[in-house]
Amino acid sequence: MGEERNETAADLRRYWSVMTELGRAAPQSGLADIGEALEAAGPWPEDLRKSPVIIDTDIGGDADDALAVAVAARQVPELAVVITGDEVRGERARFARHLLDLLHRDDVVTVSGASLGQSRYFCVDGLVPDSVPVQRSEVVAAVRKVCEATDGPVRWVGMAPLTNLARVLEDAPELAPRLRVTQMGGALRYRDPDAAEHNIRLDVESARQVLDAVAGGLLPTPEFVASEVTFTPRIEVTADSALYQWLGTLRPGSWERLLADHLDRWFTGFYPGSMQHDALALSAALDLPFVDSDVLNIEMDSIGRTTEAPQDRGAKVRWSLSADYDAFMRWVSAALMRPEGDAAATRAKRAAGPNRRHNFAQEGAAVEESE
Repeated sequence: MGEERNETAADLRRYWSVMTELGRAAPQSGLADIGEALEAAGPWPEDLRKSPVIIDTDIGGDADDALAVAVAARQVPELAVVITGDEVRGERARFARHLLDLLHRDDVVTVSGASLGQSRYFCVDGLVPDSVPVQRSEVVAAVRKVCEATDGPVRWVGMAPLTNLARVLEDAPELAPRLRVTQMGGALRYRDPDAAEHNIRLDVESARQVLDAVAGGLLPTPEFVASEVTFTPRIEVTADSALYQWLGTLRPGSWERLLADHLDRWFTGFYPGSMQHDALALSAALDLPFVDSDVLNIEMDSIGRTTEAPQDRGAKVRWSLSADYDAFMRWVSAALMRPEGDAAATRAKRAAGPNRRHNFAQEGAAVEESE
């Protein structure tokens, strides 16, 4: 019986680098042949596990954003900034701030981002105490601070229209090569063939600007977690879900009860379920083994519909093809239902983690629409 091997992903990355470097150092040798074969297969994926995370979210509408932010706050020590998109009078950012404070993540900066004049799917009025102040609005400055605080890449998790990302690319193009973007949005087979997916449809111009930056080599290959993979009842939280019922049993004033109250607003005002589109995108950004993607060339028409393009056209992106929904939902439930105290531990781990040169706590004060 062979020996069991237990290499980590970091070990395999190191082996790949060593073998390719040896191959380049010994041309016309067996090592060169091996190195060339490894390089032809493509570079080993970056290890982003310690990279800072920026979330761009239209939190306060469909409750999947809030659940995804809560999962990140409890599971991702590297969470540095939450930016709000499709902003409603600054109230999305205030809600994000309140949720993060309840989760003991006052180290995470919240920024009020771009407004698109869309308030139809905003349902958390009255859930934020008056004591929570209006949040800062310097999106580009906040992203720049994150980039300045590390020597490596920065993960951007898009859960909103692409307005804020397009603004960063336009106003600070030098930051683009640092960003590793995972975006919830787009569809190759949208359920309404005459419309674009929600996050794209709300700001088609910005979405096209982002794809142009990819096609032009400014922005590294992003990953899109698309509607045809995220829109499924298999990842839906309803009033019958164990997760929802557990959240509602917790004390008033807790982050758990805030999420339950938010879900109640969504169920009453819009739809009796919340598909976890955004947490699935978060899991892809964290390189968890739930979303299966492949590299495709994607182009976008004038109203934001995305289609696969020939190799000589469009922008090369990673595009979701399928997902392990059952394993994903177990992860979401475990991330939110683990014993209290994990959020504080996450914060402590982040403060002690590598590649941090800046304490962000010191920085200034209807269902088709539901993705």
